[in-house]
Amino acid sequence: MDIWNKILVNLKQKKKLILLLVVENKGSSPGRQGFKMLVLEDGSRFGSIGGGATEHKMVNRANQMLTENITKPELHEQIHRTDDEMHRSGMICSGENKVILYPLYDIHLDNIQEIAGHSILKDEITVKFSTESFRSRAGATISGQYEFIDNVYKEVVGYKHFVYIIGGGHVGLALSKQMKMLGYYVKIYDNRPNLDTFEANKDAHEKHIIKYDEIEKYIPEGENIYVVIASFSHANDKKLLSLLLNKETAYLGMMGSKNKVKEIYRLLKEEGYSEELFKKVSAPIGVTIKSETPPEIAVSIAAEIIHVRNTKN
Repeated sequence: MDIWNKILVNLKQKKKLILLLVVENKGSSPGRQGFKMLVLEDGSRFGSIGGGATEHKMVNRANQMLTENITKPELHEQIHRTDDEMHRSGMICSGENKVILYPLYDIHLDNIQEIAGHSILKDEITVKFSTESFRSRAGATISGQYEFIDNVYKEVVGYKHFVYIIGGGHVGLALSKQMKMLGYYVKIYDNRPNLDTFEANKDAHEKHIIKYDEIEKYIPEGENIYVVIASFSHANDKKLLSLLLNKETAYLGMMGSKNKVKEIYRLLKEEGYSEELFKKVSAPIGVTIKSETPPEIAVSIAAEIIHVRNTKN
């Protein structure tokens, strides 16, 4: 169950609870920005803020707040090093994070109901937390999914990470399944009508037959956009890459051997494309795991996209 719906169910039952929310993390920290956990007055929990000593300490504090009926939200800084006495977490992984403990009661019901409704419909709504207030506003009011400035945290609920797969063959089919399982919104494109693997693809959220020389119209820019070029020919890959090189996306990868990639780069440089542009391309695509089958290649591509997404900050 989505955490916002879990909150909603418990507030409707007039239960008191504390929302634990990681609002910022730096370095090697056990809980990433946006991680959430509920601690209820009956001692039950839902979710996680990363586990380990940090979570244990924050859960104990949340239980104490519930027992003592503390209603004012608290911001806790956790530093995972042994050389910081004041905020030392008990962990030694060298990172740090900040966690808001926000008590929620039935007075928050209307606001939570609005957020939960957007979460179910996958519509964007911006939630704002600070130690002074908690409110929401329909739509995305920040450029990315998370923001933490001047001790004010904002998160877009319903924010989507999109994977655009260009090429509906066996790799595109396997990658669609892999990325959907990981929670990405999958769009796949091909220029071949009646392609069996394209028609068999039941995992992509959207499927489109297009002209490859119009690919620019279909691929937007943004830090939540991941593009995979996996067409069936050297010529198509070169054309597609040339049209997408100037796009600002989180990830741009192209499938192919080292020799194929080298040749495409050579041809594009002859056409005037800068060597600097090639630095943004992951090619050959995927992490190096000696992948050979389409499912193995899909895993290697997915792993690389996950790495980009989780390390971009």
